[in-house]
Amino acid sequence: MPLLPFLLALACAALPLPALAEALPVAGLNPAQRPVGAPIVARFEQSAAWRAAALRGIQEPQTGLGFMKDQGAWYTPFNQPNLAGRYDIRGLHAGQNKD
Repeated sequence: MPLLPFLLALACAALPLPALAEALPVAGLNPAQRPVGAPIVARFEQSAAWRAAALRGIQEPQTGLGFMKDQGAWYTPFNQPNLAGRYDIRGLHAGQNKD
């Protein structure tokens, strides 16, 4: 008895149809054209608070960080917490401040 095709058909029928989902702008589907309604960063200023947060956990001398002067509002893994525990050498996870 072919039970697997029946189960696959049942699973497909139970899933919501993509056409019923609300259409939201997705940047990147057509790289040459920005989608209408996609968020735009109009201005980004590197404040003292931003710089202090980006340099948290890095002791003096802070060499090799010249790239930060050109860092805009785009994502960078440099100032985001990554692995926790002994791999969090900068103390970016909550409760592990190494400053």
